[in-house]
Amino acid sequence: MSESSAQVRDAARLWDEHRHAPFPDSLRGAEGGTDLWLLDLYTAGCVVTWLDNGGTLDAENSRILQSCLEDLQQVIPEINEPAAAQYYQRLHQLALLVATNLAGTK
Repeated sequence: MSESSAQVRDAARLWDEHRHAPFPDSLRGAEGGTDLWLLDLYTAGCVVTWLDNGGTLDAENSRILQSCLEDLQQVIPEINEPAAAQYYQRLHQLALLVATNLAGTK
C-alpha cells in the first residue's frame, strides 16, 4: 500500500469517527472572531471532497483548507471545554492529513 493510500485510509477512519461525534453545542457561534460552526463545515467539506476524489483537491478547496487550518490553529488553544477541544483537535488532525497529502503531490 502506498503512503498516499494509507493517508486516505487513515483520514477516512478519522472522518468516520468525527462525523459520528456530536457538535459541541457550547461552541455554536464565534470564538475569537471565528464562527466555529462554519469552520467545522468548511473543513469537513474539504475533507469529504478530498476523500471522494481519491486524495485530490482543486485549487479553490486547497485554499479553503489552508485557511481553515490557520483558523483551527488560532481557535483550538482558546477552547476550554475538554470535549469541544477534542472535537476540534480531531478536525485539525483531519485537515493536516489532507494538507500533508496535498503537499506531497504538488
